[in-house]
Amino acid sequence: MRTRGAVLAEVPGRLEVIDLEVDEPRADEVEVKVVASGLCHSDDHHAKGDSYQSLLPIAMGHEGAGVVTRVGGPNAKGLKEGDHVVLTAVPSCGHCRQCASGHQNLCDLTPGALSGARWTDPGSYRLHTTDGRPVAQMCGISTFAATTLVSVDCVVKIPEDIPLDKACLVGCGVSTGWGSAVNLAEVRPGHTVVVMGTGGVGVNAVQGAAHAGAAHIIGVDPAPFKREAALRFGATHAVATMEEATELARQHTNGQGADSVVVTVGVLRPEHVAQAFATLGKGGICVVTSVGPLDTVGLPISLSELTFFQKQVRGAVFGGTSGNWDVLRLLDLYRAGRLKLDELVTRTYTLDEVQKGYDDLLSDQLVRGVVVHD
Repeated sequence: MRTRGAVLAEVPGRLEVIDLEVDEPRADEVEVKVVASGLCHSDDHHAKGDSYQSLLPIAMGHEGAGVVTRVGGPNAKGLKEGDHVVLTAVPSCGHCRQCASGHQNLCDLTPGALSGARWTDPGSYRLHTTDGRPVAQMCGISTFAATTLVSVDCVVKIPEDIPLDKACLVGCGVSTGWGSAVNLAEVRPGHTVVVMGTGGVGVNAVQGAAHAGAAHIIGVDPAPFKREAALRFGATHAVATMEEATELARQHTNGQGADSVVVTVGVLRPEHVAQAFATLGKGGICVVTSVGPLDTVGLPISLSELTFFQKQVRGAVFGGTSGNWDVLRLLDLYRAGRLKLDELVTRTYTLDEVQKGYDDLLSDQLVRGVVVHD
């Protein structure tokens, strides 16, 4: 069938909306009419060339929710036409070593998802241009396409009473931020936490830290708009620099430093990790959630503090969450009034306005923008 979607045709480049052909669904796939898709900074990393590109053009978007319109055949998840679903940025097979041990975010399928092809059939691209050229899919889902074709490994069925334009946010940004604090930073009641960068992912790290019972949550962002957002989502303090955050953390910990720092800046640089590491107290955890250029190597951190203060630096994929469980858990928190999703959406856009949405994001005008498909 034919649809429209936002693609990246060159790197560096800008998104353009074109007609696409969607293949027939196979037995392990479903066709989904995407209702809404969040604007995540990761798409801009692709546009800037910071992330790996297997094939151009690539149909972008990886944070979406919609309605199943066709099912290719019997599948393990029992999905059917009409089901409301969230499409997750990270696939999970459910039976590899990582999935079986509760780490679905590290599923063995993930490298295949980054290829833009279907991981069960490398080299098989499920979208095409109208003249027959293959089109890669970001994270295997391409939520900036009005209709997309996805593996059941990226689909979580959700209750139909949850608005899809809010549920889409759990497909990446909310799960990544919330999980970075709750799962990977191991925030506990009474902790002092610093969140470095309080945009669409960072404010959800703030929500996660508040949910876990942190006594002091210090949001750091040079943009006043994002500092205000941090306070609305549960931060106890909001400052412009890490120097201010470090001083506040020490004031609340008898001079020791933060229990954890979650790094959620827009574009990761080694100095961001160094600043976060220096802000930690003994036994503190630095969680690096941000993405930086692929060719950047090295961290300027104190090796003696690493050893003698027993500090930790941890990477973060999808916030350490397991999509099949955590998507539903987070939506239950939303239903209970304990997770803010409505308030995350600063502005909605049409598909044709998607690049304008990214321009707004990069000029610090959004907590989260959402593309709402016709």
